[in-house]
Amino acid sequence: MRKWFIPVAILAAHLATAQSQAPVTEPVQLKAPANWFNLDYDADKVRGVSTEKAYELLKKRKSSPVIVGVIDSGIDVNHEDLKSKIWTNPKEVAGNGKDDDHNGYVDDVNGWSFLGNKNGQNIDKESLELTREYGKYKKLFGDKTEADIPADQKEAFTYYQELKIAYNEKAQESRMMLPMIDNLLKTYKDAGNVLKGYLKKDNFTADDIAKIDKSTVDSAVKKAIAAYERGYQMGYSEKDLQEAYDHYKTEAEVQLNPDFNERQTIIGDNPEDTKDHNYGNNDVIGPDARHGTHVAGIIGADRSNNLGMKGVADNVKIMVVRAVPDGDERDKDVANAIRYAVDNGAQIINMSFGKAYSPQKEAVDEAVKYAESKNVLLVHAAGNESLNTDVEPNYPNRKLKAGGEPANWLEVGAISHEANKVASFSNYGKKGVDLFSPGVAIYSTVPGSKYEELDGTSMASPVAAGVAALVKSYFPKISAAQLKQLLVESATKFPTQQVNLPGGEGQVPFGDLSNSGGEVNAYNAIKLALEWEKAGKIK
Repeated sequence: MRKWFIPVAILAAHLATAQSQAPVTEPVQLKAPANWFNLDYDADKVRGVSTEKAYELLKKRKSSPVIVGVIDSGIDVNHEDLKSKIWTNPKEVAGNGKDDDHNGYVDDVNGWSFLGNKNGQNIDKESLELTREYGKYKKLFGDKTEADIPADQKEAFTYYQELKIAYNEKAQESRMMLPMIDNLLKTYKDAGNVLKGYLKKDNFTADDIAKIDKSTVDSAVKKAIAAYERGYQMGYSEKDLQEAYDHYKTEAEVQLNPDFNERQTIIGDNPEDTKDHNYGNNDVIGPDARHGTHVAGIIGADRSNNLGMKGVADNVKIMVVRAVPDGDERDKDVANAIRYAVDNGAQIINMSFGKAYSPQKEAVDEAVKYAESKNVLLVHAAGNESLNTDVEPNYPNRKLKAGGEPANWLEVGAISHEANKVASFSNYGKKGVDLFSPGVAIYSTVPGSKYEELDGTSMASPVAAGVAALVKSYFPKISAAQLKQLLVESATKFPTQQVNLPGGEGQVPFGDLSNSGGEVNAYNAIKLALEWEKAGKIK
């Protein structure tokens, strides 16, 4: 599932405090400086990755272009800050309706979409894997009890019971949250209209509200002020509320609907047939490219055009592979997307998506091992559920079902711009997460040559992938396994620093949240790469 962080937890806390009339104590976040993820802690006092400082070490070196595959929702390949950085298949002739390079994909000029058909129709929304698995096993077992189940189906029946519990809990949460968010959104909109009328302006700021003398206004204006002040204090806006409402509405109507099956109508394949590779289309933008476009900008938005923002890496080509809908991605599509990117020259692949179940994990594992055999680094977002993924897995992951772990997998959690502050939503894991990376208030590209701040490990992963691409472009002989090792070893370490436990109460040492106890750092990575090169370690 493609997910930037929607502040659902904050909204839930607001609803709880509003109902109890308890005071709100959520601290206000400090505003992130522009381009903070590229800044340096010593110079700028924010937990950026020291990108600008790293380039000072590279002034006398030449770089080689690095192809970064972005498996995501699609990318606006015409964006002003990305169009010069989009990969073009050198062996494909655009628009001739032929598979010129004989790779099995017709007119894959900028990449490929595994979420469409040859007629140009595209999948936008999908159900959760939990829902699909629950629906599948419900058809098999229905309301049967354990006494009705033969011995050879006991294990599957136990799995079904676990699915049923998880599905019912998720459905109950959705049924509870949707009307509450709806009510809060309506209240906020009404308050906005009242304030627009009182201030006689359509666009107003927190300062405008602060200047209102509450002793001179009526109860309606006072109520509107209170609604907006609470929003400012807790860090949500009408836009956040609308996104939260849209999220829960889609969850109720699509993601938790066992009967939803748009894929059958559009693609008509068997999603469990992981040997099938010949489907999809070349529409790499798709119906909603916001998430993928934001990810791409972080990795490699043009650093020289004085527009919008600067990506981390200055010499990349972004290969677009569309496989992530609004809902849970299919294992079949993920496996095919990895293989497509590898076969067409990607040296690094960013994967800002994840889910709680993986019924065809073997197919994904085989694709991961294939990428390892071809010397391709896989960078993956740890997820946004505030979970310990050593205990509650997030898929895909590097733990192979057949045993062992590949050396080309980098798992990334999210850190805030505030000193030593882990993102409250970030997943973590002493074993499963390698390092942390900026993932809060990340300003990057979105469709229509626009820009926007988004939060999530989905943003943290491409920062790390961008650092990897930066190193690879100036040290092209470094292997995928070495590149992963370099980023982990050169991370800025503060393992004993006390940080808030994501999703929990109290503090823990930062070193308990990942195996490195550190944050990716471009300057340190380049510095270490220079040392390795001098020692003959990079050949």
